[in-house]
Amino acid sequence: MVKTEKRICLIEASDISRAAALIRAGELVAFPTETVYGLGANALDAEAVAKIYIAKGRPAESPLIVHVDSIEMARSLVREWPIKADLLARRFWPGPLTLVLPKQPHIPDLVTAGLDTVGIRMPANNIALALIREAGVPIAAPSANRFTELSPTTAEHVRESMGDRVAMVLDGGRTTVGIESTVLSLAGPDALLLRPGMLTKSEIEEVIGAVDVARALGTGAHPSPGMHQRHYSPRTRLVLVDDSQLPSAGRGAYLWISQSVHAACMIQMPGQPRAYAAVLYEKLHQADAQGWDWIAVEKPPLAPEWAGIHDRLQRAAAK
Repeated sequence: MVKTEKRICLIEASDISRAAALIRAGELVAFPTETVYGLGANALDAEAVAKIYIAKGRPAESPLIVHVDSIEMARSLVREWPIKADLLARRFWPGPLTLVLPKQPHIPDLVTAGLDTVGIRMPANNIALALIREAGVPIAAPSANRFTELSPTTAEHVRESMGDRVAMVLDGGRTTVGIESTVLSLAGPDALLLRPGMLTKSEIEEVIGAVDVARALGTGAHPSPGMHQRHYSPRTRLVLVDDSQLPSAGRGAYLWISQSVHAACMIQMPGQPRAYAAVLYEKLHQADAQGWDWIAVEKPPLAPEWAGIHDRLQRAAAK
């Protein structure tokens, strides 16, 4: 289980109450989780959920993750709660794991992109859990940024991206995991990894046995958020490089682990995957704000614990 962050002290209890009232009134509230900041609305209110899609410019085929404060709330939203779901929830919740399961009819189709399944997770962040508990409803929340852009890991990132599209931003400081949750479908006969994250496939398999990996998408609604080819992208062109072969034209920023070569802006990244993920979006936000011609990123090691980071970087570099 991921430890829940002790960050509620950074804001007042009255802030939680006001944010919860806004959620119940059908408004949007940005709030921290351990992964990235979420753009939240009452998951049971279709009109409120529609505001998320409008604010982000998000296509309707991309479903939302529903955040809960307990296993009991999660079970109230799904038609089936298999033993694998129970084992994983009790092992990894609160934490960066989203479980996709057959949904109950009272979850609006807009939340799930018209699919018969819903992604659910319990965030490991005291502010997020307090907000859900105070609101008394599950909260649908993608990352609190414009669609395909860099995810926010600070409240300032949210304000820069969303502006006045959100009624309130709860500032819980910088997030700790740094990239979005692992998404696992348990809606079929076999467990299927839809999106890698910092909770790895091998960690999941230690609890429930073999896990398959989703292949290329067809047309129609995506079974998980974050599956568009281009996603998590800075406005500045991002390129992945081998052997420090930086772009020859223009000046840029270079995020590196082991291969240091001259660039106008050089940013050394941690050599451990969890530490790398925790600062990745923050460093990309910083480089993106400096007006370079490009941002080059040294490809991280090809090891299973780096899978979530590779996924984010490959989508960020897609054209």
